[in-house]
Amino acid sequence: MQQERHFKVLVIGDLGVGKTSIIKRYVHQVFSQRYRATIGVDFGLKVLNWDHKTVVRLQLWDIAGQERYGHMTRVYYREAVGALVVFDMTRLSTFQAVLKWKGDLDSKVALSNGRPVPAVLLANKCDQRRHGLCPKVPKLETFSQQYGFVGWFETSAKDNTNIDGAMTCLVDHIMALQEECPRADPPPDGSVLVLPQFDYHLREKKYGGCSGCPSVKSVDSDK
Repeated sequence: MQQERHFKVLVIGDLGVGKTSIIKRYVHQVFSQRYRATIGVDFGLKVLNWDHKTVVRLQLWDIAGQERYGHMTRVYYREAVGALVVFDMTRLSTFQAVLKWKGDLDSKVALSNGRPVPAVLLANKCDQRRHGLCPKVPKLETFSQQYGFVGWFETSAKDNTNIDGAMTCLVDHIMALQEECPRADPPPDGSVLVLPQFDYHLREKKYGGCSGCPSVKSVDSDK
């Protein structure tokens, strides 16, 4: 009999870095140039047949990048067990904001043993490199290790580059930490956030994992 694991994953970063596009690509396998800025928070759900005995249900929380919503992040971050921190490779300022987002994450949510939740760094819009639009950034391998990311990927929601691999890598780290640390701390006031109801038509797809991560079969929502 398969067991179900429910994980809340945050997708954070500055306005316009492609957070919504990444989620839409991962969940629905679609891309559009016309997404509007997220107001507050939006949601996505991805169901993964992780192995022969485990189904993983990912709640993907698309957190608004506008500075004025920053005071709400403590509420949105509750119960999260992992995060994607996204910047836009064509805008150096969004990379410079990465440590602000990572610091905000680490200050507001942690595993029950006090360790930070695993976070993967995404250098999004790598498809723009061929147009000469990507400024130089520090070596991401060194940067990600120095600042506590469990991994990093150059991604493109438009071209579907490394989206599945990045998520698989993050879930692999979450699963490993869950064995050591069963769950994140509950909200101190006992409150529970309830996700809106979704109407899902399920279908199966196969995805490859990142290096060192298992391949998984996913069942994803499709409108």
